[in-house]
Amino acid sequence: MAQVKLAVIYYSSTGTLHAMANRAAEAGEKAGAEVRLRQVAELAPAEAIASNAAWSQHFDATKNEPKAAADDVVWADAVLFGSPTRYGNVASQLKQFLDTLGPQWAQGQLADKVYAGFTASQTAHGGQESTLLALYNTIHHFGGIVAAPGYTDPLKFVDGNPYGVSHVTGGSNDAPLGDAEYAALDHLTQRVVKIAGKLTA
Repeated sequence: MAQVKLAVIYYSSTGTLHAMANRAAEAGEKAGAEVRLRQVAELAPAEAIASNAAWSQHFDATKNEPKAAADDVVWADAVLFGSPTRYGNVASQLKQFLDTLGPQWAQGQLADKVYAGFTASQTAHGGQESTLLALYNTIHHFGGIVAAPGYTDPLKFVDGNPYGVSHVTGGSNDAPLGDAEYAALDHLTQRVVKIAGKLTA
């Protein structure tokens, strides 16, 4: 069986989604996939970034990391997209990247791949589910195959999100990922890689 190619493409402002993406990339490699970890470009003006110390620090720390390109999606058999929730929706930075994929979409190069998503918000009901569902609207237009985790493992009753994986960062917006989130990210990634492997076999 050919090795599954997994792209983990994400946007992170203060580091939570960065940590989630890194965990997913590690899980993909452990599942036997060839992995590309790619951050989408920052679009926010410098003054907005500078107004938040955590955002500014994370921007400086990751500005030289590989940036996502259309080829990363075309190359992949499976794609995990990560975005913080922005008013219950996908962050504009990731959405802008998705909106640039029109040429590849028109050629059918985004179809028949396996997709899923992960997100984070400051509060427990801060739009996590609606963000993932909004992301999947785009996947439906791609002709992609959404591999949501559902409740396919008992651990999903712990993290509680059948649409993907999500994390609550709390009042100070810096709560670290815990065992439940790590387990959920591992499970989601393994599921996506497994399904992609069956499709490419």
